[in-house]
Amino acid sequence: MLEKQLTGHRVDRSICDWFWEQAISQGDSFKQQPVIASPTHYLFQVVREGITFLACAQVEMPPLMAIEFLCRVADVLLDYLGELNEDVIKDNFVIVYELLDEMIDNGFPLTTEPNILREMIAPPNIVSKVLSVVTGNSSNVSETIPSATASCVPWRTTDPKYANNEVYVDLVEEMDATINRDGGLVKCEIYGEVQVNSHLTGIPDLTLSFANPSILDDVRFHPCVRFRPWESHQILSFVPPDGQFKLMSYRVKKLKSTPIYVKPQLTSDAGTCRVNVMTCSWSIGRIPKDKAPSMSGTLVLETGLERLHVFPTFQVSFRIMGVALSGLQIDKLDLKNLPNRPYKGFRALTRAGEFEVRS
Repeated sequence: MLEKQLTGHRVDRSICDWFWEQAISQGDSFKQQPVIASPTHYLFQVVREGITFLACAQVEMPPLMAIEFLCRVADVLLDYLGELNEDVIKDNFVIVYELLDEMIDNGFPLTTEPNILREMIAPPNIVSKVLSVVTGNSSNVSETIPSATASCVPWRTTDPKYANNEVYVDLVEEMDATINRDGGLVKCEIYGEVQVNSHLTGIPDLTLSFANPSILDDVRFHPCVRFRPWESHQILSFVPPDGQFKLMSYRVKKLKSTPIYVKPQLTSDAGTCRVNVMTCSWSIGRIPKDKAPSMSGTLVLETGLERLHVFPTFQVSFRIMGVALSGLQIDKLDLKNLPNRPYKGFRALTRAGEFEVRS
């Protein structure tokens, strides 16, 4: 466990013991609660890749501010370390503490933009680790303040230069659906993200428009997006950060169909058995066009039971390249303030989220 006291009012570490006792006793239902009221504190948690990010407050505060900050911390650590797991965090705990020192000041979020943090704190690499061992200096913090902190676009690295200017836009969507035992659609919605990977010289100005923006709900933007063009014309106008970032997220609700159809048919007879396997996994791979995949099996009940009292559910996973099932389409992407004509690339991907079929 890594602990960081962010204000002058020290929080007793026993609150962490209470949290883990509750997490062990209540299981997954407790881990899914973003806000928890303990007897003495308010707790806010975000779970990423099995790592729990926990914030503690002694007084009431806006819950979304704490949750958003924890999400930013997780995103920055993933950007710096490449992956999130226990071993990586242990190996780079100095970097983690240095980032927390810069990201929050006396309990208030301060610098959370990755491009500014990269100019203040050098990302870990083999050379820096060797130098820290030789010189005995493990600090990666720069002694000068990045010029971007005083810029009107603080999320962008100061004056980047590229021989080849290029920008890639990806539509990444996850479908959450619940299908009942009769094949009817109980719930179907899509959570999507517009992910951008930008390598552009100077301070470019981009305008991204969609063919059908009216289908979008619950949109959420990166700070670089100007609100007025979106509110008036549903156009994304922005100066992008350098590198990869999430431009916006959205939901598309009340979809009427799914890309695949799963129909479970269960029959059973009385008998005796010993159950050793509780989960069955079936990996299909590519689905052929001329034949529907089919799997059959036998469920054996206890003696005296004539029918199933608990029906199993099926979790379905799939990936579809080149298609955004929400129907969202990119109309055009205009770029200004660039020395030469850039390359523009577009992709789409849809995958299953919580896709459940009841039997």
